[in-house]
Amino acid sequence: MNNLDEIMAMAQNVQAELEKAQANLDTIEVEGASGGGMVKVRASAKGRIIAVDISPELLQPSEKGMLEDLVAAAFNDARAKADAVSGAEMGKMTSGLQLPPGFKLPF
Repeated sequence: MNNLDEIMAMAQNVQAELEKAQANLDTIEVEGASGGGMVKVRASAKGRIIAVDISPELLQPSEKGMLEDLVAAAFNDARAKADAVSGAEMGKMTSGLQLPPGFKLPF
């Protein structure tokens, strides 16, 4: 890999693979839940929120505070799962690359 053209071609290939991996993350779905499944949030592995499902019994004025807490918890659960899937998917893509310790992609 002494040739600069080879290095540039490899960098372009890595960039193309990164773009594919990033696009793929938006097609993978995770579901976060709280309150024993009374509140569910579906999100893409990229973190885009797809849907929110709230159990009808929580839609009472007296349950407003609990509902707000459960929605926040479900969002956080979905975000944590999205981060885990994203890290695993990006790890698959970079597993064959010889990167220095601590080097993170994307650049």
